[in-house]
Amino acid sequence: MRIGLRRRWTGPGGEAGAGALDLYDVAYLAGGAHRVADSAVITLAERGLLTVRGTRVRAADGEQRSAHPVEDALLASCPRSRRVVAVHSALQRSPEVEEIGRRLAAQGLVTGPRRRPTRAGRRRLRAALENGSLPAYVFEGPAVLPRGPVRRGMAGIQPIPSGLGRTLIRMGKALDNDYDHGHGHGTGADSGSDWASGSDSGSGGGFGCGGGGGGD
Repeated sequence: MRIGLRRRWTGPGGEAGAGALDLYDVAYLAGGAHRVADSAVITLAERGLLTVRGTRVRAADGEQRSAHPVEDALLASCPRSRRVVAVHSALQRSPEVEEIGRRLAAQGLVTGPRRRPTRAGRRRLRAALENGSLPAYVFEGPAVLPRGPVRRGMAGIQPIPSGLGRTLIRMGKALDNDYDHGHGHGTGADSGSDWASGSDSGSGGGFGCGGGGGGD
């Protein structure tokens, strides 16, 4: 049984539509497939649909009321106890998460095979952060969680550097200001930081922030 995805962010104008971003879309912009997997584990654990004990995770007993295809995939992957690292890694490569990347690419919010955020994507990410309706872990990952079983259980997953989501937002704002000052307004991809696709191994992976690179 499905219920509507909570915490859907519709943008500054508050109008839902084809371009509306939900929690997992914003997570993808903030940290790629790795952050989507982070957010799914945390969200379902907070809703009592997933139990994290030590380094293992399993779907809670009883009727599962998922709210999103990514959550469906996560719950289906651990009907019995499994290692958090293995579940997290598999979810990153799932068709449901890959579909988020394809959809955001079609909207012009990510670009290239590495699915790096475009200028427009960074603007949407910054606006989502400033809107304040989504939890901090969507932007920052598990490091912002209070001490407890979920944070401990995810400690073995290779994290994206703390604060990367906010760093991207600040970077996008600076690039936008420079561009607008010198050339007028732009909406396409640009030569921002070089996002490298991390390994999808059991150690986590995700995106890493490199030292420069060209636009796509």
